[in-house]
Amino acid sequence: MSVVVVLLLLAGLSEAVGRLLPVVSRRPGASEWFVAISLATGTLVEAAVFTSWPWVSELLAARLGGDEVAIEWTSRMVAPLLLSAILAFPLLGPFLHTLLITGVGIRLAQVLHAESDIGWWPALMCVAVAGVGLTAAVTAIRWGVAWAVTPRTRAAVA
Repeated sequence: MSVVVVLLLLAGLSEAVGRLLPVVSRRPGASEWFVAISLATGTLVEAAVFTSWPWVSELLAARLGGDEVAIEWTSRMVAPLLLSAILAFPLLGPFLHTLLITGVGIRLAQVLHAESDIGWWPALMCVAVAGVGLTAAVTAIRWGVAWAVTPRTRAAVA
């Protein structure tokens, strides 16, 4: 297993921990199995999203008329994603998380611009659209799963 794959899995774990900690803190009765399965599933999903981000950006760049390229994550590009768990910090978490993802996205856009024949702004737009699209898809799935597993205990009191 390459270093990049390990780093992507650790980044996925970090992102999953950042997303799961607030949920667990609000549900103190959650079982250890529920937390472990949620953490493992979240790790795989987030690592898959990180892995597919350059691929989706390449597809969008090719649609804009750029050369077909194959961007690969390097350990230097993935390493900042290991700090994704900062999402769990109250108040500062979303700001720091957005700053971190923006920095990684700018680096990815630089590589896309250098490898393909499209300009800097279209490359940045491709990376941004890919990131927002992947995030929206995962968020929709996460909300659907949360809705499906949330017990419906509220009964009408009359």
